[in-house]
Amino acid sequence: MIKDIISNRKLISKLAKNDFKQKFAGSTLGVIWAFVQPVVTVLVYWIVFDKALNAGTQGTKEGIKAPFVLWLSAGIVPWFYFSEVLSAGTVVLQEYNYLVKKVVFPINILPVVKAVSSLFVHGFFVLFTLVVYLIYGYGITPYILQILYYSISMMILAVGIIYFTSALCVFFRDMAQLVNIILQVGVWATPIMWNYDDMVERIPGWLQVLLQLNPMFYITSGYRDSFISKMGFWEKPGLTVYFWCFTIIMFALGTHIFSKLQSQFADAL
Repeated sequence: MIKDIISNRKLISKLAKNDFKQKFAGSTLGVIWAFVQPVVTVLVYWIVFDKALNAGTQGTKEGIKAPFVLWLSAGIVPWFYFSEVLSAGTVVLQEYNYLVKKVVFPINILPVVKAVSSLFVHGFFVLFTLVVYLIYGYGITPYILQILYYSISMMILAVGIIYFTSALCVFFRDMAQLVNIILQVGVWATPIMWNYDDMVERIPGWLQVLLQLNPMFYITSGYRDSFISKMGFWEKPGLTVYFWCFTIIMFALGTHIFSKLQSQFADAL
């Protein structure tokens, strides 16, 4: 599977660019909509939590304070990518059923196509967040380079999951709705709109462990460490080892199930 991904990297890149353009084909503003919706979402959350609910500044356990909009954007940017990849990737085989039915086409690259396609918007929002931090007077340090590490880590995690969900979705169409429900719960189970560091003393130990079992806890915390706390991923060895163990197992399980069911995809579609 990995060899196929590497050998077909040019095809993946071409399909990803085309997939990104096709999402908004026919609309007047085209690909601009890909950037407008997440920006509006951040503005709504900022108005509700910061202005209406008076969230104010948010602190980290290192004692660093940041305006709510900066703290929120650092956590929600990776979630935008993760949720987009899972939603679109789960139904990728149905969307590209005309390619699945072609005998010679390497259909095992399709989940990767969705993950690469969503990187265009994600890259824009990382740069957008950097600009916002500079406007607020927060300097850029070498720790910001960790965003590349966390982005690649999140992409590998997402690809492993959608290998699993997309394969099952061919035979169990309700999988797409199930994934969307999990994402709706996940955005609140992940410390994106609420501050884990502020609540950790009031959370029982078993709940702290449960929350950290969510692999996106590692990613969102990592983005905030890179933007705000100036902390390296190597300073969280336990979470790092757990995340990669989970990701590798998920990737191995996803690709295994995909490979086992692959020969039946064309008939089921």
